[in-house]
Amino acid sequence: MQSIAVTTRRVDVIAREIVKKLSLYLLLFTVSFTFFLPLIWMFTTAIKPTEQLFKIPPVWIPAPPNFRIFYDAWVNARFNIYLFNTLKITVLSIIGRLISCSLVGYSLARLRWPGRDLVFILTLSTMMLPFQVLMIPQFLIYKYIGWINTHYPLWVPPFAGNAFFIFLLRQYFRTLPRELDDAARIDGCSSFSVLWRILLPLSRPALATVAIFTFMQKWNDFLGPLVFLNEQKKFTLSLGLALFRDQFDVDWNGIMAVSFLVTLPCLVVFFLAQRYFIKGIATTGLKG
Repeated sequence: MQSIAVTTRRVDVIAREIVKKLSLYLLLFTVSFTFFLPLIWMFTTAIKPTEQLFKIPPVWIPAPPNFRIFYDAWVNARFNIYLFNTLKITVLSIIGRLISCSLVGYSLARLRWPGRDLVFILTLSTMMLPFQVLMIPQFLIYKYIGWINTHYPLWVPPFAGNAFFIFLLRQYFRTLPRELDDAARIDGCSSFSVLWRILLPLSRPALATVAIFTFMQKWNDFLGPLVFLNEQKKFTLSLGLALFRDQFDVDWNGIMAVSFLVTLPCLVVFFLAQRYFIKGIATTGLKG
């Protein structure tokens, strides 16, 4: 009887664990499906016939589906040009952010020089100024130096750093043991060599976080290109999407098809780099 009671208790414990895990998986699936619902809606709306676009209740499985809309919308609207412009701006911005923010973050975290803390406070204070406040002064400056209707205003500023990413990298550098710097200097390394050979290879999660945030920001940027670009051949993907809407009509199939294609790279980049992204966020700021 005692063995039967023990076995029954074990079965109850196992059953509760199974129910708990199934409930957790069901909750996660529900939340995930809720976040993916707009993406599913974009896809189904893109392939719907026109008469099914605004039906109530909504048509989730179009009949017949038109998958050619993805090719037609992309090619006819010259999105190959917009894709090249966006990739150019995004890649150069990522390179600029990684170089400038890692150098400044290293200086603020590992080097000692007069006024370092004051400079750090002033750097953080710039985070209180949104782009909308700086938009007109920047436009006047870029107009004076002849950068309007070029891509320079969109990818050159990242080479001057960013307060948030400088703070992120500074905090991450401070979590690394200073004995690494001392050992490298004994071996004859300069300050730049310590950064390049020792700290940056150990800071891949934080660097990946900077790269992902910059990619998302530049890939989806609409206001910056809208302010600084005039010619259609220099437009980015976000401005190209706006061309589907004219004064009297909206090409819903085309805009949903291209929006779905433009969204996919963001999802792919996040899923491929989420391990580094989560690690970079989780380990930043552990040491004050």
